[in-house]
Amino acid sequence: MRIRDVSCFPTWGGSRNYLFVVVDTNDGTYGVGEAGLTGRERAVMGAIDHMRPLLIDQDPFRTQHLWQLLSRGGFFPHDRVLGSALAAIDIALWDIKGKALGVPLYKLLGGRVRARVPCYCHLGGGDQPSPDALLASAEQRLREGWRYLRFALPTEGAVLEPTRAIRQAVAQFRALRDAFGEGPELCFDVHTRLDLAPAVRFCEEVAPYRPYFVEDALRAENTSCYRQLRSRTKVPLAVGEQFASKWEFAPLIEGDLIDFARIDLCIAGGITEALKIVGWCEAHHIALAVHNPLGPVSTAACVHFNLAAPVPVLQEQPRDPGEMLPDVVDGLPAWKDGFLFANEAPGLGIGFDREAARARPMRMLELPHLQRDDGSLTNW
Repeated sequence: MRIRDVSCFPTWGGSRNYLFVVVDTNDGTYGVGEAGLTGRERAVMGAIDHMRPLLIDQDPFRTQHLWQLLSRGGFFPHDRVLGSALAAIDIALWDIKGKALGVPLYKLLGGRVRARVPCYCHLGGGDQPSPDALLASAEQRLREGWRYLRFALPTEGAVLEPTRAIRQAVAQFRALRDAFGEGPELCFDVHTRLDLAPAVRFCEEVAPYRPYFVEDALRAENTSCYRQLRSRTKVPLAVGEQFASKWEFAPLIEGDLIDFARIDLCIAGGITEALKIVGWCEAHHIALAVHNPLGPVSTAACVHFNLAAPVPVLQEQPRDPGEMLPDVVDGLPAWKDGFLFANEAPGLGIGFDREAARARPMRMLELPHLQRDDGSLTNW
């Protein structure tokens, strides 16, 4: 078996784009992967186009060798663009291996350590001044069976002023606990929007409402700042959705500065790299909260990875996967009462319709931009 071709399928999903990658072999077996780095899909496609000649006629079972070739072979270490391209290819190669061997992917990763994967959804209404819409969204999600609820630091249209945002977020926590008690777990995403002093203040004020974790409280560029934050709060911290490799996770894991690793399989080099990160996490008693705001292929890959991960896991799952591009991808993991279950089909267990993907061509879409009151740019 040899790699015959690598193809990109930039696909419009109704409100956003998804970038799927198919690796074909000379015996007709194919694997499908998905790239992260939302909003910069064309850059990732350019990287894949450059990588394609390196992959033709290679043995798809040599995932570790091909990972090293694509990550280190160009001399310069991979970044987020190359990491996302590498991730999609790596996931597709693991899909091929599972299909060729006739086993679901989780069996190649060591087999199940759990029967099902707990997941958390996204709530709506958090940006409104009143908590009513957020409470209504939470009530609906709880009725559907979700047990972990996620909401984010609120904004005022295109404006984010930290003092007001923190005040509103703390009020939202209070309202959710008053309405639903201690039952639901509340996951909160700062989305890298705060600097150190406001992040410390937020964690201090929200601690009485028992957040399950506070995610990405600080920008990702300087992880040493988490040492200060860790020393000044006992709130569980989740970090890593913007990281492209184990090297970026290293200081946070080795310093015991985080409680949850937010690995994004579709940015951080795919399954091959994620397996190295999770082994490191196990040695430091760090759980996983995989970053998965992406599409159906990412969802399937995350489920298989989480089924075999030897640490506690929680999977980001904005909605039931059955709602995502059913005309393009079938065989997706089943969702029930807040958990995901993989099917037993080989590889990722999914089918990919290339013509259906081509019928949904990518649309140029820029992610939102935020600014402070004074007009200066801040993180979205």
